[in-house]
Amino acid sequence: MTIKSLKPTIVLVHGAVEDSSLWTHGVIQRLQRQGYPFKVFSNPLRGLAYDVSFLRSLLDTIDGPVILVSHAYGGAVISQAGDDPKVKGLIYAGSPMPGAGESTNDCLERFPGGDFGSSVDLIPFTLPDGTSGTNLLVKADKYSYLLAADVPESVLALMIATQRPIALQALNDKLTSAAWTTKPSWQIRPLLDPVIPQAEFKFEAERANAHVIKLESSHAIPVTFPDVVVDVIEQAVRAVAS
Repeated sequence: MTIKSLKPTIVLVHGAVEDSSLWTHGVIQRLQRQGYPFKVFSNPLRGLAYDVSFLRSLLDTIDGPVILVSHAYGGAVISQAGDDPKVKGLIYAGSPMPGAGESTNDCLERFPGGDFGSSVDLIPFTLPDGTSGTNLLVKADKYSYLLAADVPESVLALMIATQRPIALQALNDKLTSAAWTTKPSWQIRPLLDPVIPQAEFKFEAERANAHVIKLESSHAIPVTFPDVVVDVIEQAVRAVAS
């Protein structure tokens, strides 16, 4: 058995208004260099139950232990899907950590200070069967302030241009369980993030008994501090192996 085969598979779960390219600014490259098996989950962003079902399907294809790593709304998805027995640890990079009966929006609104709601556009959509819903995108003139104040201009322009809409329902759907209640968790807390109030980060970390890593970063941690994300992954790997 090789050393590589002993390592858990790292599953990367992006959040709202973004795609899997979030992890290509250094996280994936570092995992490759260090020999970690990994999967990049393309989060559908259509609704919590829907998104969780797709993540569970991906987990079903993996043999051996798994570490789930989220950014932003991805935290709700890994909290629900993390009850899979093969999941050994959860890492929340600038992510909410909702509890059972809570939604992502509950985490954004529990304490004052978050600016997410005032920085987005709501866009109605209609499906072929006649049902309708609402998509959400961040206003272009608010994007840098809200999500990426410390991201280079060239990267920022690409992030704005490639936004993926998230269904508002996904942010309002409530979890039925939360894996952080029974599994070790790590919170990478961006101190310059206007999306999630600092009081909420603190509240969530304390109730989950999470390991906390604080960064002078915007919301875009995987872009601005990929080395820290991978360092925390390695901390989690060591912790769950002991």
